[in-house]
Amino acid sequence: MGLFGRSSNRVDTSRKIGDSVTTSTCYMCACRCGIKVHTKDGRIRYIEGNRNHPVNRGVLCAKGSAGLMTQYSPARLTKPLIRVGARGSGEFREAEWGEAIQLAVTWLGDIRRSNPRKLAFFTGRDQSQALTSWWAQQFGTPNYAAHGGLCSVNLAAAGMYTIGGSFWEFGEPDWEHTRYLLMFGVAEDHSSNPMKIGLGRLKGRPADRRAKFVSVNPVKTGYSAIADEWLGIRPGTDGLLVFALIRELLLADRIDVPFLVRYTNAPWLVIAAPGTAQDGTIARDAQGNPLCWDKTRNLAVNALLPDVTPALTGSYDLPDGKPATPVFQLMAARYLDPAYAADAVAAATGIAGDTIRRIAAELAHAAFGQEIVLDVPWTDWAGRRHEKVVGRPVSMYAMRGVAAHSNGFHTCRAIHLLQMLLGSIDSPGGFRYKPPYPRAAPPRQRPAGRAYEVSAMQPLAGPPLGYPTGPEQLLVEADGTPRRIDKAYSWEAPLAAHGVIQTVIHNAWKGDPYRIDTLLLYMANLGWNSSMNTGQVLEMLSDWNSAAGSYRIPHIIYSDAFFSEMVPYADLVLPDTTYLERWDCISLLDRPISDANGAADGIRQPVLAPDRDVRPFQDVLIDIGTRIELPGLMTPEGQPRYPGGYADYMVNHEHKPGFGMLAGWRGADGSRSGKGAPNPQQLDRYRENDCFWRHELADNQKYYRHANRHYLDWAASMGFLDRPEQIVLQIYCEPLQRFRLAARGFGPMQPPPRYRERIDKFFDPLPFWYAPLEEDAIRAINFPLHAVTQRPMSQYHSWGSPNAWLRQIHTRNWLYVNSRTGQLLNLEDDDWVWVISHHSRMKLQVRMMEGVNPDTVWTWHAVGRRGGAANLSLDAPEVKQGFIINHLIADQLPAGRDGVAHTNADPVTGQAAWYDLRVRLEKAAPDEAEEIAPSFEPLVPPASIGSAPSLLRYGAGFRGRAGDDYAGNNAAGPIVPTAPPKRRRREDPA
Repeated sequence: MGLFGRSSNRVDTSRKIGDSVTTSTCYMCACRCGIKVHTKDGRIRYIEGNRNHPVNRGVLCAKGSAGLMTQYSPARLTKPLIRVGARGSGEFREAEWGEAIQLAVTWLGDIRRSNPRKLAFFTGRDQSQALTSWWAQQFGTPNYAAHGGLCSVNLAAAGMYTIGGSFWEFGEPDWEHTRYLLMFGVAEDHSSNPMKIGLGRLKGRPADRRAKFVSVNPVKTGYSAIADEWLGIRPGTDGLLVFALIRELLLADRIDVPFLVRYTNAPWLVIAAPGTAQDGTIARDAQGNPLCWDKTRNLAVNALLPDVTPALTGSYDLPDGKPATPVFQLMAARYLDPAYAADAVAAATGIAGDTIRRIAAELAHAAFGQEIVLDVPWTDWAGRRHEKVVGRPVSMYAMRGVAAHSNGFHTCRAIHLLQMLLGSIDSPGGFRYKPPYPRAAPPRQRPAGRAYEVSAMQPLAGPPLGYPTGPEQLLVEADGTPRRIDKAYSWEAPLAAHGVIQTVIHNAWKGDPYRIDTLLLYMANLGWNSSMNTGQVLEMLSDWNSAAGSYRIPHIIYSDAFFSEMVPYADLVLPDTTYLERWDCISLLDRPISDANGAADGIRQPVLAPDRDVRPFQDVLIDIGTRIELPGLMTPEGQPRYPGGYADYMVNHEHKPGFGMLAGWRGADGSRSGKGAPNPQQLDRYRENDCFWRHELADNQKYYRHANRHYLDWAASMGFLDRPEQIVLQIYCEPLQRFRLAARGFGPMQPPPRYRERIDKFFDPLPFWYAPLEEDAIRAINFPLHAVTQRPMSQYHSWGSPNAWLRQIHTRNWLYVNSRTGQLLNLEDDDWVWVISHHSRMKLQVRMMEGVNPDTVWTWHAVGRRGGAANLSLDAPEVKQGFIINHLIADQLPAGRDGVAHTNADPVTGQAAWYDLRVRLEKAAPDEAEEIAPSFEPLVPPASIGSAPSLLRYGAGFRGRAGDDYAGNNAAGPIVPTAPPKRRRREDPA
């Protein structure tokens, strides 16, 4: 044909790519986006985003799109395994499920009949914690938690004790109305697609509605790289920056006083009675109501009444003669201190004083000069009707970069305080809650596990996790010894709302505070990227107790879908399915997928049947629990309550009458939402609706939900709140003062002497800044650089390692150094250096870059893998060139002046202080180059999963070509370690 002639080669613009399409929910990170899975001849052809889904609206990232290569990964476990060699050797024999489950039943049944505390059950980033925590409660063990101690427990706890909600899954910026977004420490793997959608909306606005985006992060990657302004702060000093901003706003009188009076405890009176048990507590009336000073009546009155005119400043005498001061006065006095002046904090933060003053002025202008007014009538908690909703369009968002410091709790509280001063909590343009939040600040759930609450063959008296409000709610013995193996809710970590998973192996190995029998882990790779002090942790896992004739941790049960570094250290391996092969529940009781305008939950449904001898962990957990006759899993007649496994549980379990795992299509006929009897057809209704349910809030319920009568009534009807009462935002956190008073010798429960100074200092009811604890415990001058990690958008922690497509994006990593810092150290790209901390040392290669704080080095997290893990070949770049800096991080800090070596964590919540790491760099000698150090002996994958392929490809068969084998060409042969793993002892009978 001619140049412009017609061609017979027509392009098919709507080619059919499969013979079936199934909707479900992604599990390649924690976003839980809606997906459509196209299959052909029973195999996955393509995964695309679901445009109807409220989380991602069709957007799908590299991780979600690559999900099919996770499904067909050669690292998948294929059979239950029972260890026959030494721990770490990888010597297993395959077992049938009957034998594997019976072995677990024997171990766990013996524990339940003797002492339930001897089971420690901890999960990683799984999304079924509403089930696993309930199962632990039915078993009777308080030793349960998920991954929060590794990730963001201080961020969550700070929010829950301050505003009844928090960042991440608890709330989001008002993307539609905000005029200023201030983001702290957010890497691009967190809230990936929703964040990208939101930032895209900000960037795509017309000029007259343009919003400014400022990112505060030591490293300029991802979101920071597209920010309008990047503030390359020194790690661990975010709190100083926030307090400087607060000081500037106070000096300029640019704060929302009506918001503070109506919605916060700023007017509440604080008793000033040094040396007494009342000092620093809130003044209350005989009914326990907080008091404020009414300027009209000139006396102390109930601060919760709607018709008062409270004083915010001054000092007043209470009826009993004690002086009292409003919270606002105490707050202003603290943050007007010259120590928080912009110029005073400039050197420590790395942010110039002029920049800090400008940012404060911009925040004030956005909040008050660009006020948002919506014609939406609403009614507040006191019954007062408001014809409009007025908003302060300043949004803030924070995540792990702030949380993973030992001062993170108070830093996160400071950010919420800044929001309150601007009046931007749940207002148009501000930070907005996601249902089921807000909750009471803090929520009324308390952790169970005291001596009288734990007994053989009985369920725990309450949930294992919660929010203490005073020392009497800690889980400690009479002498202060912790009752939990992770020491959560003890004087070591009193407000550990999510538990302290990173301490479990060390404490169980040491028998501190007691010895356990079985460690049950699910999706928690504590043998590698989810542990500090990695090398010693591996020794702890395999340490043999000759006197007892067993390992120091006698039994380890591990469940995962893939061969990770943790698998070889397990005694019993229960292989899990992938997310495309099982039922799952994304519950409002757990980690909801709600947005600011509506409540939502969802499910996963099986897209494929497993082609291996694996079972969903949730089904296995219910099966084991039924066999050991856990009360909640048995009927009164002694029959299994959920014979259909997890899908049965999802539909029929009720955590309280009428309230179950899923809120949609409840009631016998499926006509109810939130509360209703179980509906046998509920899962079908979800499947028909693309595997999610969503309820759009009415316009008069969408804002000021902490004080919105219509929302509070609805939240109570949904079971989110016990009572539809106003949630008062807590500038001054009285529960912290109760702990401080105990440290000062008041009350029936007081900390042991070694904790008194620690509790007195860190449990300040007003947020404050202190240097990260590692920095304070070592000679920082010897370790002048901070070392942190970032999460790339194409990886979620180490989840992408078994995925061939995602591996190609980040096959190795370098340590990135600021170019000017590199010049001072005589470093160039690809030089080998020793990275030295007070704890350990590593050898690796460096790269120079501009976009990093000069006092900071960083790398991508979880790229480096141990040889053989994820069924990678021994010469894979992740093994030969990749590394994790966990080896440098101590799990225990050097002993302080009190002689006590505390955990490397936030002293308030127990949050792992990953980002407190201080290091120095020394250029390696020429003869030291070419090898990453430390190196570990390679692991031996189970024979059943096959050898590491030299070529991974997928899809050739769909194009009519031969060789459509996801395992590829196996020319490289099996993985064989160069030397057998060292045994820890000879007398192990296995």
